Amino acid sequence: MHALLVEDDDRMAQALTTALAQRGHTVRRAARALDALRHVREAEFVLLDLGLPDLDGLELLRRLRTVCGAPLIVVTARCEERDIVQALRAGADDYVVKPFRMNELMARIDTVRRRTGAVAAPPRADPDRGPVRAGDVEVDLAGRTVTVAGVEVRLTRREFDVLAVLAARPEEVHSREEILDRIWGDAFLAASRSLDVHVAGIRAKTGRAQLVRTVRGFGYRLGSPAQEPEVR
Repeated sequence: MHALLVEDDDRMAQALTTALAQRGHTVRRAARALDALRHVREAEFVLLDLGLPDLDGLELLRRLRTVCGAPLIVVTARCEERDIVQALRAGADDYVVKPFRMNELMARIDTVRRRTGAVAAPPRADPDRGPVRAGDVEVDLAGRTVTVAGVEVRLTRREFDVLAVLAARPEEVHSREEILDRIWGDAFLAASRSLDVHVAGIRAKTGRAQLVRTVRGFGYRLGSPAQEPEVR
């Protein structure tokens, strides 16, 4: 694996580079956001610090996700819940707070690579069936698009994957474990809040809070929301 390490601290960068090299990976280190953007297309994996000297790490994460779909783990000293939620919503596959145990980080890297590379893609709709409709929301599984009242809404890759699992069998309730296993390849990821963050993102971006309905103590199902009025 060729990893892009975005880290401005020399000692931390050296420790991470050594640990990755010992496991057979090649590493390109970028100390600044501009260098990360220049080299991200060649990366098969990204480790991203948020405390960069030339650009806020969350803004860099958003920009990286527009040009790169490689697995990405945020590795940072920021431990506020707000930062964690924003990073996951922006497309991070995991979030590790410094200081950390190196072996744990390496295990997280292996897990993220496995669940983003080896896990089967979410189900696609039967082409004869057409898009799935829920109220004024239309989910095209084959085209990976979502429209609300005829207007396309841009979801992140993970947000769409979650919605696709629900839309493929809209009449069923899907457990948290099932969704986590289908999308992340890890049925025990519930403690990370990743699923909750992505469900919240779907609701916020579509403006349809009932599109994904919570079944308390179990999981989620696709709802049939009525058009909700805009807040003025």
